[in-house]
Amino acid sequence: MKKQLAPGKGVKFTERTTMSTPLFRDIFVRRTGTIAFRKNGVAASDITGKFNLRASDLDDEAPELAKAMVNPERTIWLGNTSYLSGGIWAHVLPEDKKWFKLSPGTTGGVTGVYGQPLNVAEPATLKAMLKNAKVTGNGYSGKITVNEVRKISPWFRHTLMMDKFPAKALKTQITWRMSVNAKGLPTRLVTTYPLGVLDGAPKKSETVSIDTRYTGWGTKVTIKAPSEGDSSTKPKDGEEETLEHIEMLDGVKVGL
Repeated sequence: MKKQLAPGKGVKFTERTTMSTPLFRDIFVRRTGTIAFRKNGVAASDITGKFNLRASDLDDEAPELAKAMVNPERTIWLGNTSYLSGGIWAHVLPEDKKWFKLSPGTTGGVTGVYGQPLNVAEPATLKAMLKNAKVTGNGYSGKITVNEVRKISPWFRHTLMMDKFPAKALKTQITWRMSVNAKGLPTRLVTTYPLGVLDGAPKKSETVSIDTRYTGWGTKVTIKAPSEGDSSTKPKDGEEETLEHIEMLDGVKVGL
């Protein structure tokens, strides 16, 4: 893995997030993206995510913010700064701007909250995962607590953007299984954890499962920030309150 982590290189992925309860099981979010490497880690990412929601699922009286969530959102994340477009961000942006700039920034916007919490391109994260893992037919499986990941993974912290986690959430385990190819590189990672973990009320009968497929390890990757002229750090007039609602979505702070 460490041989892959070089500037100018990266990996592509596709994933889907499924929510399961005693009453239903359905895909909630789909994402595709590219992760760019630096020496021994992650330098940047470019991810597009979409809630499994169609305009026909909403009635005419649905809030404008809910209608905006029908559209995909794209997040370009470089270090500590994010550029977001589409989805709810298009709803709050000034008319002449294409990107909402956040610093500190999130790796995947609102849909990213439901994305893959474990980034196998982070050596410390992968090492922690494999520490007590079991060997399977085509890879490994194991468990890791939210607290362990929070301490070692910048990706995890920038994905959720939470200053504090409820004590019960920190003890919650993320169950994972990972497939690898003949070179030992991850090809698939499936993680599962209780729904409600972020607000401190996890329920074992309600879960979130994220299935990520990796391709093109070592692919040449270039991720650049959008033009500053196309970006805004402030919403259009009248949308300040909307940002407050975005910040509170599922109790997750997105740095606004």
